[in-house]
Amino acid sequence: MTSQQITSGAPGTPVAEAAAGRRPLRSDLAVGSSRWAVRRAQWRSLGITDEEMSRPKIAIVNSSSDLAACFAHLDGIVPVLKKAIRDAGGLPFEIRTAAPSDFITSSGAGGRYILPTRDLIVADIEVVVEGAQLDGMVALASCDKTAPAQIMAAGRLDVPTIVVACGYQHSALAESGGADIEDVFLHAGHTALGRTSVDDLLEMTEGAIRGPGVCAGLGTANTMHMAAEALGMALPGTTPVRADSPPMWDAVDRAGRRIVELVLEGGSARQVLTAAAVRNAVVLMLAIGGSINSVKHLQAIAVEAELDVDVWRLYEELADTVPVLTAVRPNGPHLIEQLEDAGGTQAVLAELTGLLDLDAVGVSGRPLRAVLARIPSPDRTVVRSVADPFSTRPSIVVVRGSLAPDGAIVKLPVDQDRPDRFRGPARCYPSRETAIAALTAGEVQPGDVVVLRGMGLHGGPGMAMASAFVFALDGAGLGEEVAVVTDGQLSGLVNKGIVVGEVAPEAAVGGPLGRLRDGDVISIDLTTRTVDVEVPPTELAAREVAPADTDTSRGWLAVYDRTVSTALCGSVLCPRPEGPTGRCAGTTGGDR
Repeated sequence: MTSQQITSGAPGTPVAEAAAGRRPLRSDLAVGSSRWAVRRAQWRSLGITDEEMSRPKIAIVNSSSDLAACFAHLDGIVPVLKKAIRDAGGLPFEIRTAAPSDFITSSGAGGRYILPTRDLIVADIEVVVEGAQLDGMVALASCDKTAPAQIMAAGRLDVPTIVVACGYQHSALAESGGADIEDVFLHAGHTALGRTSVDDLLEMTEGAIRGPGVCAGLGTANTMHMAAEALGMALPGTTPVRADSPPMWDAVDRAGRRIVELVLEGGSARQVLTAAAVRNAVVLMLAIGGSINSVKHLQAIAVEAELDVDVWRLYEELADTVPVLTAVRPNGPHLIEQLEDAGGTQAVLAELTGLLDLDAVGVSGRPLRAVLARIPSPDRTVVRSVADPFSTRPSIVVVRGSLAPDGAIVKLPVDQDRPDRFRGPARCYPSRETAIAALTAGEVQPGDVVVLRGMGLHGGPGMAMASAFVFALDGAGLGEEVAVVTDGQLSGLVNKGIVVGEVAPEAAVGGPLGRLRDGDVISIDLTTRTVDVEVPPTELAAREVAPADTDTSRGWLAVYDRTVSTALCGSVLCPRPEGPTGRCAGTTGGDR
């Protein structure tokens, strides 16, 4: 074969015809160079032909793992996706990343590995896709951290990327009115407090999950799958979706074909990830009552795409404008299956057209205006109109005040009857374990505000999970009678009582939370969106900061502690914490 044939593909092939008039691919290496020679030697040994080597080279980003149901079906998707990419004229390469599951990976270090693994996935993708100079990516999104990480990587590398939501699990709740994973999580808290037996919990765990996929509710995974579509990074009409269902397989095939077109068209991730796209995603999050984790993930995506967007402020500015149009568990009575059957993300977006930037163009190549032009009216019992919403009270509330000068987040259910104010004395604990022990011992009383601190990005480090205590509190029958304030993070399934999460600045960096003492009165007002401590500022500032109850002198968490930014910056890694602007690149909020 001649060097001309090697460069442009075998004569008469579709790739050769496309290559004749296309711009060079970034994966095109100079024929005869050392990099070209060693790559060709490697790939020829794998059976790859010279004609195939001239094609657009597409990474299939796979976070497969045997550890959790979330990832169990991903390996079966890869061959189908590879065929679609090949049929479209591309050359697919499967790459692997870390695979964190909130219910499995949270066992070690108090859940501190969960959030840091998001940024580890970003690095995994960067190393392979940038190192090998691949031309595009199709990312298989599954559990909570995979979708945001994959979109963050797309923003960082600016290569054409399509996210494929690989679906939610079938549950006993959907099948027979039994339990789902939310019920298991909740009742584990009840069992810890002796309100239900271990045998009852054992029976519940036996069949709650009936198939592969992410949690069957509007937790963080389904929230971020829907956010991917609102951002334009997933193909229209693909979220949420049942795992291994015909619609999921159709999305896989469409993504495999479309990614090759995107590369040949000269597309890029940042053409999709615009300020307008992020704003559209925030509108959707408020309308569906999405996970509070969407705040930090969307901010992180904005930072990686170098957008001048303050996502925290967007949530504040849009809170009173965007009504809640769905009531899917844990926010209300409906199942995620019902939302999918009612039209899913597209159906909700179609009701929000007056609040969206309809000129935003996603990976389909069409503006949102065209995508939503012919969406049929949904089942109004599941997706309501802006004129007749489930609620006009915001579902995700950013609060600020003397206890959280840089902000904190509260998740609210659709139910309008829950009190919006709480005032009580602080009871401070350094971890979820010590707080649960105190709860069991009867130390926590109605009217208290439990403070879980030293659990933030640096104190954790990695934002330790506070959710187990929230469910234990519900198990003790105190879910509505005790408030919680924490600099830790919460599962997207948590929606019990008044819980103020991700307080910034966190205790470990000198935030007011670290200076609280037992008995200090805390006031939470969701109408004014404030969280305050009734201690004179001079007195509070003069107090010593309570030490964090962790030791991370080595390993990944130590690296994370040294390099992570702030919650206002999306908790991204920032290797120059004293950067020249004093802010995260691409955002107007937060110190670096």
